[in-house]
Amino acid sequence: MINKILFIVLILLANVYAKKESYMSLGSTPKYQKNFTHFDYVNPNAKKGGIYKQAARGTYDSFNPFILKGLSASGIGLLYDTLMSPSADESSVYYPLIAKEVEIDENNNWVVFYINENARFSDGSKVRAQDVKFSFDILIEKGSPQYKRYYSDIKDVEVLNDLSVRFNFKTNTNKELPVILVSLNIMPKKFWSDKDFIKADDTVPMGSGPYLIDSYKFGKYIKYKRNKNYWAKDLNVNLGSYNFNKIQYDYYKDQSVTLEAFKAGEFDYRQEYTAKTWATMYTGKNFTKGLIKTENRQHENPQGMQAFGFNLRNPLFKNKEIRKALNLAFDFEWTNKQLFFSQYKRSQSFFDNSELSSSGLPSKEELLLLNPLKDQIPSSVFEKEFKNNTTKGSGKIRKELRAALKILKKEGWSFKNKVLVKDGKEFVFEILLYQPNFERVVQPFIKNLKKIGIKASLKVLDAVSYSNKVKNYDFDMMVISYPVSLSPGNELKYFWGTLSADIKGSQNYMGIKNKAIDTLIDHVIIAKNRKELLTSVKALDRVMLNNYYVIPQWHSSTYRIAYWNKFHQPKIHPKYSIGIMTWWFKDEYLKDK
Repeated sequence: MINKILFIVLILLANVYAKKESYMSLGSTPKYQKNFTHFDYVNPNAKKGGIYKQAARGTYDSFNPFILKGLSASGIGLLYDTLMSPSADESSVYYPLIAKEVEIDENNNWVVFYINENARFSDGSKVRAQDVKFSFDILIEKGSPQYKRYYSDIKDVEVLNDLSVRFNFKTNTNKELPVILVSLNIMPKKFWSDKDFIKADDTVPMGSGPYLIDSYKFGKYIKYKRNKNYWAKDLNVNLGSYNFNKIQYDYYKDQSVTLEAFKAGEFDYRQEYTAKTWATMYTGKNFTKGLIKTENRQHENPQGMQAFGFNLRNPLFKNKEIRKALNLAFDFEWTNKQLFFSQYKRSQSFFDNSELSSSGLPSKEELLLLNPLKDQIPSSVFEKEFKNNTTKGSGKIRKELRAALKILKKEGWSFKNKVLVKDGKEFVFEILLYQPNFERVVQPFIKNLKKIGIKASLKVLDAVSYSNKVKNYDFDMMVISYPVSLSPGNELKYFWGTLSADIKGSQNYMGIKNKAIDTLIDHVIIAKNRKELLTSVKALDRVMLNNYYVIPQWHSSTYRIAYWNKFHQPKIHPKYSIGIMTWWFKDEYLKDK
């Protein structure tokens, strides 16, 4: 499954109005109390040392992950601290990091973060409220357009004193606003005062996080070294983490070469996303001897949506019925059986594998949200449960293709020289990829489309060219992935909201402009409690599915991981991550070589 580099973890907001608190949650007591010493899924006595090596794919040409231009280096987030830190074994709870306390207005008009007086940047200078304001302002003014959209309901930022900063809101109905701010990466105002943020691709940045850039060569490798003077190394949210003295990412352009390099010991850890590779290629003497370990590790993360995504900016795909017809040409059962060794499940929801996923017919509570939108949403939302078509897995899908062709003819398309034509134009489009090993999934789909007169072609690009195409929405169809949290909210506007459809670099890849979806996203954001959140998300899910914006692919509830037998791991694994940064080297590998 395609994973995004950036995974959005949203917190549920606590009933902490009119008083300071040292955590955020909603309606439940956090697992860790105020004076806890460390998370359960770490070893506080883990030894520090060693060089951890991992592969990165493609290339990079920038150290700035906050702007639209360029590709930022893998691991660059290690340089930065956020206002608060998540727990990886709780659903959406954050604890103090740069901000030691938080105070939320009883009417939800503002939030104040109180800065830890010990917080320091890597040069030893103090983190102050002015830096928090600067970090927010620079992202709004010069960062990727996503930030302006994501923080659109923030009115302004006030520095109250050196150690307290207030964010004022444009609306008090968005209960998530305090939540989305805790993940703000904090940058030093003084450092950037004489630099152009937009053009500073090769400027080695300064942060307040656990690592520093040690050495690099653009497109080849980047090495980080542990900051031994890291101000928060003994803080309860960090104790037992960040145990490697150095972390190195080596860049590979070919996935098969990457795997062979791993098996030869060129790097230490690999997560496998290709089922066939996992089933057939993780073999050899190093595996037999136990030098390399493999695991299918269960996780409790909700699965989002991976799919073929239509670009609605192309007139060819504006018609929902056309999109529905193309959905019938994808034979998941054959794909899963022949290519993936039956390791996957077909995705039936944008919030699969979680309580957020819709099923059956709408509940009474959902209907209260859906009925006022009845004229704006597909009637199928009310009539039947959404289910993707199921084939026999034999590769023969005549029934599905006949059904697809029937829809296409009804919409005005007809055969001419074995090609579908309408108004003198052939049904032609291109599928954009940057993963060559995904061709084996796409080609059978293209073959099925050809049987009903559709001329689909495949374009595989390098990472930079692909990224530029996607940022500018210069594609017809692409493979998309929408990761979700257990508490979705403001990011949904950026995924599927009308206003984000024309913002270059947003994740509204499909170009959705749908007032009903905007309304339902608003219901998600203003939900007052968990029950209301579940209701509004399920209603949104139904409308998204029945509009056929995507052709759903698959998901898995396990991590496929392989690693050289060099590591100790904590006895308890975190529920919501692999937890690599909690591992530490065995004694014989502690020395930096």
